[in-house]
Amino acid sequence: MSSAGVDERAPLFDALGDPNRLRIVTRLCDGGPCSTVQLTQVIPVTRQAATKHLLLLEAVGLVTSDRKGRERIWRIQPEPLAEASDYLSALSKRWDRAIDRLRAFVEEPQ
Repeated sequence: MSSAGVDERAPLFDALGDPNRLRIVTRLCDGGPCSTVQLTQVIPVTRQAATKHLLLLEAVGLVTSDRKGRERIWRIQPEPLAEASDYLSALSKRWDRAIDRLRAFVEEPQ
């Protein structure tokens, strides 16, 4: 994992760090595509706030939208979530190896 990889992924994790954006992503993952109005019925934010959150999620590639009449229908993009999951798995393995090295050092006979 290079620092460039961290820099590339930071905006995604930053976007997921907000509770309301995480609620939006969870809702879209669980319930499928929906409009901004439908999102605000289950997430305690105004339509304007939801739109701002959705536009930020769109900017980092987590959601896309299509116009349907006067509304936008939002849908999750699974690829960035899969990449984030892979990144966290690799990071977890690094920590596991570091803990194993520490354990071996501490348990090493003097």
